[in-house]
This record gives sequence, structure tokens and C-alpha cells, in this order.
Amino acid sequence: MPGARQPAGMHRPPSPPYQEPPALEDQDLLLAAAYVSDAQYNRNVPFETSPQAIRLYCFYNHWTMRAATYFFICVDLALAFFEEPAWLPLPFLATSIAEVLCLTVFFGRLVHFAKVTPQMVFWKDTKNICLMVTIVLTLIDLIIYGSLEAVNIRAVRWSRALRPVFLINFPESRQIRRAFRSIRNTLPDILYVFLLFIFSVLIFSLIALKLFGNRGLKTVEGSPYFTNILDITFELYVLVTTANSPDVMMPAYEFSWWYSLFFITYIIINTYIFMSVFLAVVYNNYRKHLKNEIRTLAYLKRHKMLEAFNILKVKVGTEFMVTEAQWRRLVKLVAPDISSSHLELLLRISDEGQKGHVDKTNFLRLADLLNIQVVTVNIRRHPLEAWMPQVYQSSASLLVQKMVRHRTFVWVYDVIILVNAVFIALDEKNPFISYAEWLFLFLYVIEILLKLYTYEPRAYFGRKQFWNWFDTLIIIAALVATVANTTIRSARKYSSQQILDIVLILRILRLLRVIISIQSIFIAFILEAFFVAYSLEKSEVETAIEKKIQELGVGVQEEEMQDRSLVDNVEAKDSGFHGDEGDNKRKALKGLYFRIASKKYRTVDALLQQMFESEIAPEDESPSLEEILNVSPSSRHPRNPSFGNSV
Repeated sequence: MPGARQPAGMHRPPSPPYQEPPALEDQDLLLAAAYVSDAQYNRNVPFETSPQAIRLYCFYNHWTMRAATYFFICVDLALAFFEEPAWLPLPFLATSIAEVLCLTVFFGRLVHFAKVTPQMVFWKDTKNICLMVTIVLTLIDLIIYGSLEAVNIRAVRWSRALRPVFLINFPESRQIRRAFRSIRNTLPDILYVFLLFIFSVLIFSLIALKLFGNRGLKTVEGSPYFTNILDITFELYVLVTTANSPDVMMPAYEFSWWYSLFFITYIIINTYIFMSVFLAVVYNNYRKHLKNEIRTLAYLKRHKMLEAFNILKVKVGTEFMVTEAQWRRLVKLVAPDISSSHLELLLRISDEGQKGHVDKTNFLRLADLLNIQVVTVNIRRHPLEAWMPQVYQSSASLLVQKMVRHRTFVWVYDVIILVNAVFIALDEKNPFISYAEWLFLFLYVIEILLKLYTYEPRAYFGRKQFWNWFDTLIIIAALVATVANTTIRSARKYSSQQILDIVLILRILRLLRVIISIQSIFIAFILEAFFVAYSLEKSEVETAIEKKIQELGVGVQEEEMQDRSLVDNVEAKDSGFHGDEGDNKRKALKGLYFRIASKKYRTVDALLQQMFESEIAPEDESPSLEEILNVSPSSRHPRNPSFGNSV
């Protein structure tokens, strides 16, 4: 088929005849690439569609420009550490020059943005107005402060408080603004719950005043106990956090233990029940508003992908399609660093029937395909397999390799580490303990040797295999230090306390090896707990990629990667897909395989998008761009929130 390249060895069914369309102009392809890039990174910036504006817009979104913006924002915020009063003050001239340089960069970034955005949109955007006003006010403050300093008049730099405006209002900080908007929209909904909580505290405060105010009780300091309503309210408010428990109730408890029931009831109602309800209301309402933010982004992404499709589409039979050649050019523009093997994989997913063109449904998920990190791996042969293949592939050798790769091997050494921890805590002077230390060192050395025998050494000591390096270095250092300490003791001339201290420290550090078995510092668990119902299920696009990888016979399981037998992103040869089915594909790929990156690479944006985009039906053409941009997130919710609809 003209205009579509067919990999060698692949036989495609005949596609419907159509007339070859005229060559697509470069500016149209660049415009389509800009739309797809915006959809990929969830940008909602309206931009001019002239060729010059498109190129300026692409340059505006280049990673170097974004990095420079973040750098100067950090410099501007860090000036507070070097301005009077500060722990390391610099002359005013130095800090003022640095601030003027930052303001110049911010103004240039703003002018650049004005060049690519329609003027009506630019001047209606309050973020741009805030940036310009902040720049002007900062310059005025700099001039006034510098003039007063020149005549030895002390002044105050009031514009320092405006510096976070630059962090918040640049387009790159959309996630910060999104969080602020969600918090702002959540506050009215949780107000009623908060008022009920304050009402409950006041009721208990009045009860406490009547119960304890007239009994002449004293605190430990000798002050009157619960005689002032404001003091009572404050103490009970603090009690919600349990910061003053049980001290606050001890005077009443000493008078009569029955009064402790008052404080127990208060804690149950306000700390355990009300705080739980309050947290649930905050989370549910925040999620509700965040959901509308993400839904708006989803509609915008779909709208931009439709715009890109309409630019590239040609008619094939009765339907509109994007040719394979144009699809390839588009992907290369959006992701210039994509390898040809990765590109061929995405094409196989998008062109399901291998007909030489991509339909509308598959084209619309291109942005999601590009967002999913597909890792290309290169399987290396073990050197022993090349040097003595008969021995390395013998039954006994394969059994050893299978045992080392099995999860039980890791569990056994985890138990050994825990037993070692018990021996470390015991008396060092006991001869049995000293001999046991040699046994543990022997077992650790055997473990490393077995792993090096099983796994390819360059993969085992790869750049990202921190724990393997740590494990090996700790064991070698402990072995050398233990031998040195034993040698010195056997000479009976003197005892080296320094070497003994090193040995003890290395023994304790060895216990950190158990962290290898605990995947994803507790923190990942907390963060993903809110998304557990969604993150455990793969998205439709991820499933499509994995299915195609397995169909092509070039898949690698996550468990194999955990065995450290593979190396990420090696790609010695950037080859595409060639050859026929089965083993021929594997041989033609020369060791290149693919896998979906681990869940730890998923961003919050991706998780939220996965949560809320699934509610948009595929046939939904989405509202118009004007409707999307003009709809306020709060307009979809009750304008008069109450406790009932908040919960």
C-alpha cells in the first residue's frame, strides 16, 4: 500500500482501496503534534494555530524552558536566606541583581506566553495579570528600598511576601492551582460539619462549667479549675488532640472518679466519632471537586485528540482513518526519543488489523499509549554459559539456579538475618557467639556467590541495583574487619577498639538487608491506599499493550525483572519488528524484550485520570471547547450545602 511501510516477513490482509491523499503540509502535522502533546501532558492552554505560533508554543513547552523557569523560581524563593535579616546575609546589591535577573526571566516567559496565546484569552487570564502586577510591585519595592538604603534610612521589603505568586501562577504549576481550587471549593461543604463540632465542644464546655465551676477545685499549679467558659472551651478543644490528657481531668477525678465518665464521653464523641466524620466529609468533598477538575481535563484531552485526528484523517472506504506513514511522523514529532522498536509496538496496538492505517478509536488513545512507560530490556547470557555451556546447563546447575531464583531462597535469608540480629544482641564474650558470627559471614558469602552464579554479573551490579552493591560491600567489609580483629586478638599484644567498633557497626548495618524484601518505606502504602480500588486494576490501555507484547512473543514478566536477570534500557541495536511467528521473532529481535514499567512509575495524575476517565463513554463526543472552559467545577454541585448533602 502506498505511504505505509510493511515490516519484513509480515503478511497483511488487503486493505480497502482509496485514493492517495495529497501530502500533508508540515505545519498541519506540527499542529496535530502540538494537540497530541497537550493531551499527553494534560495541558489546557489555548494557543494560536499559525505556523510561527505553533513553533513558539512547542519551544515554550520544551523541557529546557520549563527547567529554567523552575530554577529561577527556586532562586527567587531562596533569596530569603541571604537577605537581611538572614543567617547568611549578602550585600543588597548582590541580592537585588539576582532578583532583577529572576524578574527578567519571568517577564520573558510571560511575553513568550503572550506570543502563542490569543490576546483576548491572555488578558482575561487572571494568572497573567497577577504575574505582571507582582513583577511591577517587586520592581517598585526594589527601587524604593534601594533608594532609602542609599541615604541610610531603614526600610522593609514588603514585596517578599509576593514571591510565591510566581510559583503558583505559571502554567507549569497547574497541579498546585488544582489543589488550591479543590480546597477552596471544599471549604463551604465542610463548614457545616465544623460548626457542629464547635457546637458540641461548647455544649460540653457549659456542662463542665456547671459540674466543676462551683466546687472550689484547683489545678496542679493552684489555679481555679474550670471556672471560666473560655478557658474550659480551650482546654476541651486541646483535649480533642489528647495533648493534655489525662492531666486536664485529674482534679475532677481526684474529687470523684465518677467525673471521669464526663471526659471519657467527650473523647468518644468528639475525638473518635466527630473527627472521623469530619475527615470523611473533607475527603469525600475534596475528591468530588477534584473529580470534576480531572473530568474537565479528560474532556479537554479528548477534544485535542479529536482536533489532531481531524487534521490528519483521510477517507478509507466509508470511514476516516490516519495513514501509517502520517501516524509514524506524528509520533516521532511528539516523542522524538522513542525507539523504533517501541514505535513499532505502539503501531501494532493502534493498527489492530495491520491494514496500514489507524482508526479514530485507536487514534484517540495515542496520548495514553505514550504516557505508559514501556521498558525495553536486553537479556544477557551468563559468562559461564558461554565458557562452559554443558556444565552451566547441566541438571544440577539448573536446579541450583532454580533454587536461588525461588522466593523461598529470599525468605530463608530473611530468617537468617533475623536470627543474626538476636545473636548480635547477645554477649560478645561468649565463645559460642563468636563462632556463630563466622557461620553467619560464611552464609552471607555463599549467598552472594550463588547469586553471581545464577544472575548475569553486569545485570546484578547494574547502575540501579543499589541494594546489591550495598549488600556486597557490607559483607566484604565485615569479613575483612572480622579477620583483622581476630588476627590482632590472636597476637595478644593489644586490642584494637576501633576495629572492634567497626565490626559492631557493620554487623548492625547488615540487618538493613531485610529492607530488600520490603518493597515500597510504608510511604507508598499510605499514598496508594486511597487509590487501591483503581491502582490494582490495569487500565484498558495498559492491558492492550501487555496483550500485544505477549502476542508478539516479546514479553517479560515483572517477576523476571525482580530476579535481576535483565537490564533496563540497554538497546544495543535499535531494531524494529521483523520475521514471522514464534521463535523467529525472538531471534530477529536479538535479545530485545518489553514490559510495562512497575506501578511505582505511575503518577498521581495518571491514577486520577484512570479513576475518572472511565466514566466517559467512548462514543461521547464531549462538550465544545467553549463549554468545557466556561463551566465552573462548583456549578455541578448544590449551591447551598448542608450537613446531609455534605456527608
